[in-house]
Amino acid sequence: MFHNVPDRNKLVLQYPASWWRNLWREALPAGNGELGAAVYGSIKKETILINHSQLWHMGVKGELPDVSHTLTETRALMKEGEFQKANWHLTNEIKKQGYYSKLACPLPLVDFQLEMPCDKGFSHYRRGINMETGEVRVTWSERDTTFTRDLFVSRSDNLIVYQVSSNKANAIDAVLNFSLHPTNSPNMKERHNELADTVELYTDDNYLFYKVTNEDDTEFGAVARVIAEDGEVITDQGKLRCAKVDSLLVLIKVFVQSSSSLQWPVLKDELANVTVTYQQLLDNHVQIYQPLYFSSTLQLTDDQEEWSNEVLLLDTYSGEEATARLYEKLWSFGRYLFISGTKVGGQPFSMYGLWHGDYHLMWSHRMANENIQMMYWHTSVGGLSEFNLAFMDYYQSLMDDFRDNAKKLFGCRGIYIPAGTTPGIGKPNQLVPVIMNWTAAAGWLAQHFYQYYQFNRDEEYLKQKALPFMKEIADFYQDFLKVRADGYYQYYPSVSPENTPVNFMPESSEPVAHPMPTAVNATMDFAVMKELLTNLIEGSLIVSMYQQERPVWQKMLEKIPPYQVNQDGTIKEWMSHQFEDNHEHRHLSHIYPIFPGRELVKEKEGQLFEAFRRAVQQRKLGAQTSWSFAHMASIYARLQDAESAHTCLEHLSRSCLLNNFYTVHNDWRNMGLTMEVDYAPVQMDANLGIVNAIQEMLIYVSPTMVKLLPALPDDWKSGKVDTFHFCTGTISFRWDLLKGTFSTVLKAEHETTITLGLPSCLKYEWEGDGKISTSELGKSYYQIQLSAQQSLRFFSK
Repeated sequence: MFHNVPDRNKLVLQYPASWWRNLWREALPAGNGELGAAVYGSIKKETILINHSQLWHMGVKGELPDVSHTLTETRALMKEGEFQKANWHLTNEIKKQGYYSKLACPLPLVDFQLEMPCDKGFSHYRRGINMETGEVRVTWSERDTTFTRDLFVSRSDNLIVYQVSSNKANAIDAVLNFSLHPTNSPNMKERHNELADTVELYTDDNYLFYKVTNEDDTEFGAVARVIAEDGEVITDQGKLRCAKVDSLLVLIKVFVQSSSSLQWPVLKDELANVTVTYQQLLDNHVQIYQPLYFSSTLQLTDDQEEWSNEVLLLDTYSGEEATARLYEKLWSFGRYLFISGTKVGGQPFSMYGLWHGDYHLMWSHRMANENIQMMYWHTSVGGLSEFNLAFMDYYQSLMDDFRDNAKKLFGCRGIYIPAGTTPGIGKPNQLVPVIMNWTAAAGWLAQHFYQYYQFNRDEEYLKQKALPFMKEIADFYQDFLKVRADGYYQYYPSVSPENTPVNFMPESSEPVAHPMPTAVNATMDFAVMKELLTNLIEGSLIVSMYQQERPVWQKMLEKIPPYQVNQDGTIKEWMSHQFEDNHEHRHLSHIYPIFPGRELVKEKEGQLFEAFRRAVQQRKLGAQTSWSFAHMASIYARLQDAESAHTCLEHLSRSCLLNNFYTVHNDWRNMGLTMEVDYAPVQMDANLGIVNAIQEMLIYVSPTMVKLLPALPDDWKSGKVDTFHFCTGTISFRWDLLKGTFSTVLKAEHETTITLGLPSCLKYEWEGDGKISTSELGKSYYQIQLSAQQSLRFFSK
């Protein structure tokens, strides 16, 4: 399937989507960043689920009461040791005031359905994705007749393009129609019925029309144009019937938040004016798509053989040595999902991408205590940093809500960002202590704001967007924190997402979610604050802003207490003797200074670095999830522990990959690797976390240092990377462990001064521009200075 496409750039499946009553979970996705299509891959009755990034429902934004008095009361309870009461104090008070907000949910737009006879049975079934073009294909044979269906979502023309073809003339009989997407959630039956009552279907010549009314009285819908080669097309009660057709071309456009009376004629005219072929439409699309997909490339194998998803999963499950080809494909697939699921000027990437298949899916909002950050970790190194603009614009659109939160919840200036948000709703909505008492979301998100500047050197963006956002977070910290008698800050209430100290865990053997997360001086809270203030001071110096505030921020930095180590040599998760570490948890928040932060590196912080390593090693296997395996793999890569990073990816692959390579939150089969819960929602944070973990294993990047192959597994014996990015340029490299060869080329896009770390087992020569000197860090480290547009090549002797 997809001849002449390298195996790493395609998915091939031998089996159809099979998750009973929820085939969308194993569908094959396509998208243009705004419009998504999920192809189920059925032969007789095919379904294409169509979604739009701006279509949401059921959200409620409440008016937040002023409960800022509770902060003093909560702290008084904590001083008295009444931590259980303190844990619930803010949450109970806001509930008592009658406050209610509800996160919105993404709303499925429509199912496009195509039914064909299947009277002779089938063979040679395949379905797959050509990630080089964004095409989804389903193909099969019925005796000597072969049928093929191809689909892509055009980035150039903003429409879905669907082609049905055969190797025989007049072989295609089909019925085409739009249908309201079903629900399999009992809680959504009433809502589904409300939508069903407003559905209107209409046909006119070779056009299908569909519309539904949302709860805000706006409408959403679609128009399809069906172009048949030979044969005939007739209308039949809201459907189009095609008989003895050589091929079908279906063009679909959609609308949201409008009205059918306005949109139906406009979309019909736009579709009528499409006069080009499937291939011409595809050519226009790939001119925009391919520079994104190929912004960076990775190759771990040379084998040209085609491997299906099913075979790769079975080999990984049995421990066979096929993992390198699986991981290069997972890296490509994660990037494919990301590029297809978001765009500059659109909505940020969501936990279900653009392929949500029900009306109220678990964790379908933007969650900022791990998940949305993970989905963007890979972007800068992978050459996709421009996509961060949608992420940042989204949070900046909610600033008025965030300011109101800080004032009314805590009596502070600046901003408080609740962990969960959805478009237009930045008020608190998850009314539980583990969320309400956690105040580090804004600081953690600011890492992405500042990193965008570090990789793009856009000083106007730094002045207008990043620094003002970061200053409001610093204002909150300045008002929120208290100084102890020893001159250090006391951070309370303080939450280490989403963990509870072990000495506050209930004795019951039954699992309890977040029994008492509200503590004092969580290590992560201070690590995030330290990073925020350090970047704010540095950035304000670069563009000469905030001269008066800068000394205040410097003094705040000096009041952050040093990290603390337990008696067993592990870093403490809470920097207070009152709270004992709990290792049976999926979050690794206290490792922030290693990853996702860059405060500590192995070469300069040996003893403290080892304390963080030991803390990671203490985490229990059965408490993990797909995203925590991806997170842990990235941490182990930063620790330069290749085999442990690789093991995390193996655990993830054996427990949380569906056959279409969607990641699910946990292993629903209770095989012992993850949390044992009776649901397994699709969660694409791990899909993107895998991309980052693989990149971290191949390259470490900070503003001052680049290390190549810091955590290379033994079975990734050879490979090549083209155009990974560091803060001021790009880098490509090749390695072959069996031949003992390595080479790399650096190209500076801006003035560059970095330490370059190369694999230590080889000796190197170099050629090209710039200044090179040895580093005090060791023989495989070099100090490099390059001017913009200069390049430098290192190669093994």
